[in-house]
Amino acid sequence: MQSQNRFFDDLSKVLNGLAGTVAGVGREAEAGARERAKEWVGGMDFVSREEFEAVKEMASKARAEADALKKRLDALEKSAPKAAARPAAAKKPAARKPAARKPAPKKTTPPKSGS
Repeated sequence: MQSQNRFFDDLSKVLNGLAGTVAGVGREAEAGARERAKEWVGGMDFVSREEFEAVKEMASKARAEADALKKRLDALEKSAPKAAARPAAAKKPAARKPAARKPAPKKTTPPKSGS
């Protein structure tokens, strides 16, 4: 009967070793997958939360400034005299066309006298 107990003892040791090995393989696979995911996400040029918040605040300030400038422009347009709003009546002179070139006269050579 002792041999049966020893068999079960050895079997339990093998199974415990196998369970430890499987757990180690699982941890290695998880670490590898996590590292690959970090590399993949890192290559996508994502921004950090702090950078996003800073740009968001800059955009908010720019929007507020643009709104204030629009109100100021509207107020200036209302207070501007009506004469400045009329288009100018003066016309620009028409552009001249370039003069057409005359063909150059042909050169004629006198006939050679018989020698």
